[in-house]
Amino acid sequence: MILEVAVLQVKEGLSDEFERDFKLASAIISSMKGYRGHELQKCIEESHKYILLVRWETLEDHTEGFRGSAAYMEWKKLLHHYYDPFPAVEHFMNVDIS
Repeated sequence: MILEVAVLQVKEGLSDEFERDFKLASAIISSMKGYRGHELQKCIEESHKYILLVRWETLEDHTEGFRGSAAYMEWKKLLHHYYDPFPAVEHFMNVDIS
């Protein structure tokens, strides 16, 4: 499993609208092949900062499947105008430490 991590800096004063639209966008991402779950966390110290965690079966399910889909265009239309700066997205895999 792959964990996608993005720190989202939402433009000041738009948090309520962002959260509303993110609920709509959640239906989009959750319908994608390889999707395993996601969560959105809001920063306590900076109320316009969020962290998005998305679990994917494979890296390609995100980078090729989702990002290459028509559904991603809808996701982008709903959410990308809220960010400043545009978020860096990184991918992580579990480390077996047992």
